[in-house]
Amino acid sequence: MYLSIIIPAFNEARLILQCLDSVSKSLAANQRPGFKYEIIVVDNNSTDDTAKLARNAGARVVFEPINQIGRARNAGAASAGGDWFLFVDADSLLNQDMIADILKMIDSGQYVGCGSVMRMPDSPWWGTLILKVWTVISVTFRWASGALVVCRADAFRDVGGFSQDLYAADEIDLSRLLKQWGRKRRLKFTILKRFPLVTSARKLRLYSGREMASQFFQVLLSPRKSLQNKKKLPVWYDGRR
Repeated sequence: MYLSIIIPAFNEARLILQCLDSVSKSLAANQRPGFKYEIIVVDNNSTDDTAKLARNAGARVVFEPINQIGRARNAGAASAGGDWFLFVDADSLLNQDMIADILKMIDSGQYVGCGSVMRMPDSPWWGTLILKVWTVISVTFRWASGALVVCRADAFRDVGGFSQDLYAADEIDLSRLLKQWGRKRRLKFTILKRFPLVTSARKLRLYSGREMASQFFQVLLSPRKSLQNKKKLPVWYDGRR
């Protein structure tokens, strides 16, 4: 098994080392004969020390000049050599039990990929409520969160990777395509639930409830126009860190 861990990163100097440390420790705890991996950080045109810190920590760094999450993930995949891809956001932390479950999923030969439920420490009450609602939706429809997507490399390439027409929700689009690809081959796409991915609640601290609600309703009322226009998605792209 050859697993490529791909971490898109835009101005993530504050958190990239914590993420990389969690990745390295989780993989080391699951080492076994025949298991190979690589760690790729995609510098998505950062203006801080993200790339330098990642390189010094031992990750391979590739550069994507256009600031778009889907492009960054695709750039990492294009340079990856693994037969499985694991995409994780730079503000998230892996754990060894989750990696163990992912490896079991891969070993079973029954899956095209997976996502994971999430835990968001220090989230405000309304953020916790939103996460609970999202968890129900994610598990019910088997939609992966962008914070963690795992899939076969051949399936990823066959479906065209992450949509570059979308500036957000591209992970939901990819989940749909992977399920279709897998269904033709009697392979499943699942959401892992036993060991949640820990992800940062920083957006919920950086943006007010009113700003978050405004963003949510804009996408809800006009999804196509919003998701295809970076200027209409400030929560993702205005650069607050």
